[in-house]
Amino acid sequence: MAAVCILGAGLVSAVGLDAPSSCAAIRGALDNFRETRFIDQGGEWLIAASVPLEQPWRGRSKLVRMAARAIGEALRSVPGSDPPAIPLLLGLAESERPGRLAGLDASLLHAIERALGLRFHPDSAVIPRGRVSGAVALLNARALIRRGAHRRVLIAGVDSLLCGPTLAAFEARERLLTSLNSNGFIPGEGAAAVLVGAPPAGEEPQLACLGLGFGVEPATVESEDRPLRAEGLTNALRAALAEAGVGLERLDYRLTDISGEQYYFKEAALALSRTLRVRKEQFPLRHPADCIGECGAAIGPALFAVALAACRKGYGDGPNILCHLGNDAGQRAVALLGYQIPRAA
Repeated sequence: MAAVCILGAGLVSAVGLDAPSSCAAIRGALDNFRETRFIDQGGEWLIAASVPLEQPWRGRSKLVRMAARAIGEALRSVPGSDPPAIPLLLGLAESERPGRLAGLDASLLHAIERALGLRFHPDSAVIPRGRVSGAVALLNARALIRRGAHRRVLIAGVDSLLCGPTLAAFEARERLLTSLNSNGFIPGEGAAAVLVGAPPAGEEPQLACLGLGFGVEPATVESEDRPLRAEGLTNALRAALAEAGVGLERLDYRLTDISGEQYYFKEAALALSRTLRVRKEQFPLRHPADCIGECGAAIGPALFAVALAACRKGYGDGPNILCHLGNDAGQRAVALLGYQIPRAA
């Protein structure tokens, strides 16, 4: 059975308002971290990665506009896209995240449709899983495509951590990078979208999803009663490798949602030590949050967009990519991507 491929992408971030500019900035390790109007507990201005839209929108209005821009770009990048025939799987922040806007699950997807002036297929859905939303959406999209329900599916994510209650809650938990805490992340915002489908006819290389895996980590980033053994990420990685039928040594580099906290770096190292059985000279770890900040549910599709640009332009560390994602609730996801000439179904 033919793999599902990533056909086109759109990306709105703190370093670019479209995929080419955002990916170029990430490739060049550029960031747009700036002082905000929020003050941390040490009395210093909080640093964040804000998306510089043409007007100073905030809250729901900004989420809608960022998402509409990224989704529109992804649709335009693939000729012949027909939105009424394409389901939109929209990733959002977890419902329990502090400061999350009320009613997002029920209204945001329709608000994005109104902003774009179009309607997506009724199979569209919201996936409020935070950073793992993109991988869950990819799993659901693959099921829709493989059973013949749809030729193409649009995966998107939009999020912002730049609101007072959210920032205050994460600072109180010592999660933010501030003047008093060096072990934290820089909050950000953004939107990303990828159009996925069966590989098109022809012999042009395509970025295909070769394997997916999921797990649950009992020792979460805020738990204090369990030692971290990276069980969730290890299980997700083993499941993805088994599905793809390859060993970890066959992959060229890692592309992750890690945004600065030591916990997630330690988890990645532990999962690697428990899974890699053949010595590799190098296994680079790339984390675009160094440039675009911690952007929540937008990071999954953003990683796929970055991978697509790196493969098409030939500046990645190789054609086989390990993407891994994890949210604060302990859910872990792994997607193995390969840039290759598609095989016949």
